[in-house]
Parts: sequence; C-alpha cells; structure tokens
Amino acid sequence: MSSVLYVCVRPERSAADAEHRSFRRGLGLRTLDRVDLLHAALETVEWQQYDGFVIGGSPFNVTDAEKGEPQLAVEHDLERIARRSLDGHATALFTCYGIGVVTRMLGGSVHTDQPEQASATTVQLTSAGLEDPLFGPGGPSLSVFTAHKESARETPPGAVLLATNGACTVQAYRVGERLYATQFHPEASPQDFADRMAVYRASGYFDPHDYERTERAVLGASVDGDDLLARFPGVLGG
Repeated sequence: MSSVLYVCVRPERSAADAEHRSFRRGLGLRTLDRVDLLHAALETVEWQQYDGFVIGGSPFNVTDAEKGEPQLAVEHDLERIARRSLDGHATALFTCYGIGVVTRMLGGSVHTDQPEQASATTVQLTSAGLEDPLFGPGGPSLSVFTAHKESARETPPGAVLLATNGACTVQAYRVGERLYATQFHPEASPQDFADRMAVYRASGYFDPHDYERTERAVLGASVDGDDLLARFPGVLGG
C-alpha cells in the first residue's frame, strides 16, 4: 500500500482514469492507490492508514441547487478526510471542487462571481505562500490549469491564503499544517487538460464553438504544477 491515496470524485470513467495517471506522474510514484467515491464509500479502503490524500476535481459544484444522494455522500466523505487532516493525522490536498467542500465545511462562503474558463493561468504566491513548505520552494508564481464555475469568496475561518490572482481571489490556502486546498489543477499537463476538455466539451467550462482555439491554447501552454505535486510526498510528515 502506498502512503498516498488518490480520491476520485468524477463520474466519467475516462476522465477519472486519466486524472489518476496525472496525479501518479506528478507525485513521482510508481503506484498510487485509489478510491472512487461515486462507486465505493470511503470505508471500502483502509483510508485511515494513509499519510496523504490527493483529491481530484469533479463536475459537481458545492453551490448546486439540487444534489442527489451520490453527491451528498461524496461531500460527506470529503469532509471526513478534511477533518482527519485538521486533526493532524494526515496531509491532504483538495483541488477544484474540493476547495468548495472544505470552504463550506469551515464556515466560509462559496460563490459563482469569479468563474474561470478552461485555460492556463499564473497565480501569485502570498508572503505566507512563499514560506510554505509545499508552495514556497517554487518561487513567487506558479503556472497551472484552471476551469471552474465557483470559488471561495475569501479564505474561510482559520485558513491562510497561499496563492491568488486577478481572476480568482482564492487560488490556494492552507488550514493548520496539513490541509491544503487549491482552486486550480496542479496535476494536469497540457495534453491531460486537452483530453479532459474533450470529455467536458458541453459542460460549460468553455464555449464549445471555440473548442479548437481553446485546445490549441491549452496544448501550447507551459505549466509547472507537477513541481508542486512532486514536493507533496515530502510534506506528509507535517
């Protein structure tokens, strides 16, 4: 059993499999254990034995007006992982949809006023980000892919803002020493993100009539989220 568990919250199998490969590559691991919360509850794996968790994205939104039982169950399990990190028993990195789940759990506000279309973007680290063991070694900025419809309005109670930019106020934060949340996708390479665009072509993350131009821009982008992920196993001990 590896020390890190990939937690999948995507209904689409092809996108889920690709995201799993992306995280494994970025983390620099030969194997990466996995649980798909839409197909199996957290208890189906020995989840409390892991030192680290990486939580992928999802077409779900915390602000969805109507949620079915599968989504409610997913959010419940994600909150359990977040609480384990807050208690200091594991280190977790929540991405995209996950930052909304954690923000709400902590009493923060999630809104839809700062969406970002599918594209590469540059985020700037705050002074706290520059001192953070996961974010800081990469320097004052980070180039990553993003695509989301909702975001945290501000850092929730108890959180420290690590990264921001003009398009989205809260790009990353840390709570305590072991709970991280990012609005962006650190795991995706240009090809990964282009492949993901094909799956979510009609999901509202970009204008489908502008697909080819958006795909070219994505494939031509340079991102360094893998550098951040490569440091994640090194911070598991807190």
